[in-house]
Amino acid sequence: MKVKLLIVILSLLTACSSKPYAVKYIEMPAVTGMEEIYIVNHGWHTGIVVPAKKIQNQLPKLRERFGDIPYIEFGWGDKDYYQAKEITTGLTLNAILWPTESVIHAVAVPKKADKYFANSVVEILCLSGGEYSSLLRFISDSFYKDEHGEILELKGGIYGNSQFYKGVGNFYFMNTCNKWTAKGLKSAGMDISPTFKLTADSIMDYVKEYRQALTISSTEHSNAAPLRSTPFECR
Repeated sequence: MKVKLLIVILSLLTACSSKPYAVKYIEMPAVTGMEEIYIVNHGWHTGIVVPAKKIQNQLPKLRERFGDIPYIEFGWGDKDYYQAKEITTGLTLNAILWPTESVIHAVAVPKKADKYFANSVVEILCLSGGEYSSLLRFISDSFYKDEHGEILELKGGIYGNSQFYKGVGNFYFMNTCNKWTAKGLKSAGMDISPTFKLTADSIMDYVKEYRQALTISSTEHSNAAPLRSTPFECR
């Protein structure tokens, strides 16, 4: 019993420091304009959709691969499980129980994500320039880079125009694809604790509550100049 308890404690402790790390958000002066991003719930897995231009400037290989597109969706996960054509019990158990290598899944999104992913639950968020830059830094840091700073292509992706890339960090039961999304939100300055954000529903529940809080705050301070726009008015 003591051994099991020790394993749980060690798992929780290591999960707090698992790569890829959330980057430290540094608040910047408010600037005109907001960046519209999307959090997509595909059932068991969440992804982050961002405008393509700035992330392609940071990672030119993405422009070479996808060309001039408006948005890219990013997801992080277990290398073997995520890329498998057929999901087996062995793959599932190995991904959950043992630290395994990770990949980034990048998908070209040719229009607004709530229209493109019509069969998925999609939430829209509006980020300031500083919040958005911090999120992009986290996404960029999630890619493994070689000695020349280049990201490494792996297999083709699993839906649409998509591609897998070698990732940073190990996947296991306390460091999941959804926790990666939570780290991204934390990197963007949101008050979220990634430790137990292990399921898609936990991520979407947080985003809904966050948007509701922004709406209430905007309504209460309607006579003041808000630092953020309301959730559906990224401008």
